Amino acid sequence: MSVAAVKRELLVRHLEAWAPAALHRGRRVAYAHGYADADGGASAEEAVRVLADQPDLARGRELSMVVVGAELGPIEQRLKRAQQEAGAAAGFGVHTISGGTDEHLAIGLKALGAHRVPLLGYLDASASEPPAAATVAALTGGKPAEALLVLPPGTSTEAYRAGWPLFTEVEMATGEEAGQVLAFGTTSGKSLEGFKDALWAVDEFAGVRYRDPGDPDRHLIDISLTPHPGPLRRELLAHLASSGPASVTDLKTFALTETIYRAADAVRVLHTLIDSGTLTREPEHGRLGGDVVISAA
Repeated sequence: MSVAAVKRELLVRHLEAWAPAALHRGRRVAYAHGYADADGGASAEEAVRVLADQPDLARGRELSMVVVGAELGPIEQRLKRAQQEAGAAAGFGVHTISGGTDEHLAIGLKALGAHRVPLLGYLDASASEPPAAATVAALTGGKPAEALLVLPPGTSTEAYRAGWPLFTEVEMATGEEAGQVLAFGTTSGKSLEGFKDALWAVDEFAGVRYRDPGDPDRHLIDISLTPHPGPLRRELLAHLASSGPASVTDLKTFALTETIYRAADAVRVLHTLIDSGTLTREPEHGRLGGDVVISAA
């Protein structure tokens, strides 16, 4: 299996969770799919099938999808066929724009009236130059807003973090060399938790593993519902050494936003480190609640 298969499954899983919640929240919803020609339209076609099959579309809700790519001619027919085969309700519309994503995505969003409506953007620029910061920033106009980015190996995400209260990234690797960077920005803590759950729930594709960009040892981690805790253990200890004592809530937030792990993974690691005497807690006894303060022993 390939990194491309992991990306497609992650996209499908995220759309399956995002679309019902977004349609429940707002009468109008928008989804933007950039660089659609990079994989021959395969991921855009998968997105059409997921989004067309939403029960709320038959109840007066509207979901608009804008697809942007350098050359969409042959892809447009495939998207139309996928829409028809899925039996999409009248509330679902697919709009295609041929041309560069940096040049046309923001224009497409404006034409859809995607400002201040639930909005998700998917930009897989792994086979091209990284997107302009302004292109990613255009997605922050949603309410709530989310962006799922795939970037070439070695790309820094610093330019894309502006405007996203919550932002995380993971490297998808097949060996010791740098892998494609998957980044997720959102205005919702619940969405971030959902993304992390999907990240570890994808099928265990042979040969594809994750690497935490914050792990100095560059440890490769197998995709699993119970991921190896080594990198998280090191990062929590380093964080406590540099910042001093912190509450369990703060450490769960750190794991969720600054590592590839989930908040629940942080709790499991903290229990282990406290039991081994590496960390101490105040108060010493009782449930490991959010207000418990953790310190290095």
